[in-house]
Amino acid sequence: MDRPTTVGPTNETPRTGEGPRRGPGLRLGLFAPFVLLVVLALVWTGGWFWLRGKAESEIDGWFAREAQAGRQWTCADRSLTGYPFRFELRCSSLGFARSDVRFTVGPVVAVAQVYQPRHVILEATGPFKVQQGGLDADVTWSDLEASLHVTGDGFQRASLVVDGLKGAVTGADPSPIDFSARHLELHARPTPGRFATDGAVDLSLRVMQAGLPLLDPVLGGTEPADIALDATVTRAAGFRTRTLAQELERWREAGGAVEIASLAAEKGSRRLRAQGVLSLDDEHRPTGQLDVRTAGLEQVIAPLISEQIGARLGGDGAALIGNIVGQFLGGRRREPAPGQPAPGGQDRPGEPPLKVLPTVRLTGGRVVVGPFAVPNVRLQPLY
Repeated sequence: MDRPTTVGPTNETPRTGEGPRRGPGLRLGLFAPFVLLVVLALVWTGGWFWLRGKAESEIDGWFAREAQAGRQWTCADRSLTGYPFRFELRCSSLGFARSDVRFTVGPVVAVAQVYQPRHVILEATGPFKVQQGGLDADVTWSDLEASLHVTGDGFQRASLVVDGLKGAVTGADPSPIDFSARHLELHARPTPGRFATDGAVDLSLRVMQAGLPLLDPVLGGTEPADIALDATVTRAAGFRTRTLAQELERWREAGGAVEIASLAAEKGSRRLRAQGVLSLDDEHRPTGQLDVRTAGLEQVIAPLISEQIGARLGGDGAALIGNIVGQFLGGRRREPAPGQPAPGGQDRPGEPPLKVLPTVRLTGGRVVVGPFAVPNVRLQPLY
């Protein structure tokens, strides 16, 4: 007689190596994270390509608007890549043409992260060739990087860093004008508390080992120069991409000025420190005044003035005038108060002290040092 089949719980022990059986729901749960990851990757990919298409349309629209305004941009072999986390706009060469100026540079790469699209980093390879009027410039460098950070309220910071800069300008008199710099940095930002009211922008410029052979005979040496400038430009918020003459005239009419907080230049044993305010007069010439301290440059400035004045007297009179002017321009060192550092903190051990020159004024197209106008120096209109 057959035994009845047992349908209830039993005490039978599972075979060795066998675990509890898993249902279909548990198996699907194991793959859920991977399925979710695939879905997110597909969504991200679709979103990236959608943003890329939108960026392409924005670029095309910007080029078209610039062309309608008379500014022709050319991005040769343009491509937009960078998937999955950034956008890379590449041009084998970038060109710009307008009625008054044209330039070419390349290759150029502009990069922005997907999560920070308003922060753009640009790298460019020379040469940079520019033509304006009868002047041609050809500039090269070993490394160039620029960055721009903007928000809905406008730019927040712009920077340019260049190494191994070399160039020449032809078409001028004399020609060519060669220049170079081992390192150059330029930074700009809206002036806190003044950008909204004055349209003020802070500028910081650093140039190391700069060379301009044209000025070497005047400054009395071939040593490279180090230059540092900290300044604020007012009424700068309205700058656009109009012609240079139009931009400068708009800026002048708006009452724009360059407030120089600190200008420092060193060339061999010659040093200069200055601060002041400059602008443009009705004839489009630089105007304003500077407070200047120098070491070693008074021997350069004094002959420029005494030459013309002393020539009228001749003989011993010329030497006498030259000596008087040299002593006047040399000035006296401004002694600091007890316990205070030297003015501006520029004096360094082992170097000649900085001397305070009479106020330098740019007025009526002339450069005036104290009561003396520098002869044979005329400030020309900038446009």
